[in-house]
Amino acid sequence: MNTIILDVDDTLYDQAMSFHHTFRKMIDGTFTYDEIDQIYRSSRKYSEILFDQSEAGEITAFEWQTGRIIRACQDYDIPMDEKKAAAFHEVYKEEQGKITLFPEVIELLDALQREGKQLAILTNGEEHHQSMKIKQLQLNKWIPEENIFISGSYGYAKPKREIFDLIEKKLACDPAQTVYVGDSFEKDVIGAKQAGWQAIWINHRTREMDQDSAFYPDKEVHSAEELMRYFLT
Repeated sequence: MNTIILDVDDTLYDQAMSFHHTFRKMIDGTFTYDEIDQIYRSSRKYSEILFDQSEAGEITAFEWQTGRIIRACQDYDIPMDEKKAAAFHEVYKEEQGKITLFPEVIELLDALQREGKQLAILTNGEEHHQSMKIKQLQLNKWIPEENIFISGSYGYAKPKREIFDLIEKKLACDPAQTVYVGDSFEKDVIGAKQAGWQAIWINHRTREMDQDSAFYPDKEVHSAEELMRYFLT
């Protein structure tokens, strides 16, 4: 592959860590790690649903950001109103200001850069917030600004074909020599495959694959370490 394009959230760093820290600060109770992790997974499910509604103009960004934790807490009978959800989101943003890359990702990016691969980022989300995370992760060490694509800047979000076509044109990359790496089967794998790219699914949350999907990943890995080994060996 000549061009490697990467997702950010829960692909290059552990997004659950920020959620766990926020949850323990904001929610009273003696929840175990596994219990919080289940709530995190639920919040991610609702985040995907509400993000799509936000992109379609059906709800506001605020309703997406607060609604995901409200609905996740409802699933587990945890009191959560809009005011507390807004405060939760603000603390969550603060915690995301402390994120770090998986060590294996650093090693992989160093190696791919030495090999002269064209590297890029494609991430869904609001421009300012995603830019903050990209800066915190110091991704510009490996990826030039013009190769960083945030859906909120373009009006199209994964898995829509338009955002993949736009990137393909801007990078002048050959689809057959382009691979996308991401953690979401619905957004990342399906989006990349319908654009004619290869797709690597970093499924470290051991999610179930949609068996009725018309598209499947070219490779499924379950950790950053496994992803590194795949590229470097």
